[in-house]
Amino acid sequence: MSVASLLVGIGGGSGSGKTALAMGVAKALPAGQVVVIPADAYYRDLGHLPPEERAGQNFDEPAALDNERLCDHLGMLVTGQPIARPAYDFATHTRLADPVRVLSAPVVILEGILVLALPALREILDLKVFVAASERTRLSRRIARDVGERGRTRESVEAQFSRHTQPMHDRHVAPCEARADVVVSGEEEPARAVERVVTSILAAPRAGNRA
Repeated sequence: MSVASLLVGIGGGSGSGKTALAMGVAKALPAGQVVVIPADAYYRDLGHLPPEERAGQNFDEPAALDNERLCDHLGMLVTGQPIARPAYDFATHTRLADPVRVLSAPVVILEGILVLALPALREILDLKVFVAASERTRLSRRIARDVGERGRTRESVEAQFSRHTQPMHDRHVAPCEARADVVVSGEEEPARAVERVVTSILAAPRAGNRA
């Protein structure tokens, strides 16, 4: 009988350093032992809306994600089944036609803003990690990413951060720090945060929160 994968959730504010931490942990563990799932890939397809209306949507609230599909896919991965993960185009806010095939691994890491904010996800996580960073740091990184990688303007990023990102952070994300098993700083030396999480993963029991 195969042992279920360890399901690790890494949450925190936009720009806090979640993705860098997840990739650092994956690199620190043996090759082939970890798969990283970005929750951002599960944003709902907004192709039915005019382009100008898509950009005005609130992407920082729980309803923006296809949470049911995400939970289904995580359930498949932890029991050893492959998935066809959605692929999302952040420039157009639409889902691409071709999904990404993802194989299971002994450790499955889910990273995203709302990973620890959704009760359905928290219930199935074996290890909950929160990445803390100041508002100033998060905004600076958000601007660098969205302007450099997603073709947006600095003004549009700042407007969205003020209108949706920070208010939703205060409402949904910040309270998750108290629910985490491990809290790391997204502003400290990355190697230290990676080491703490790797140590916690190696000590965590499999399927600790799942029936």
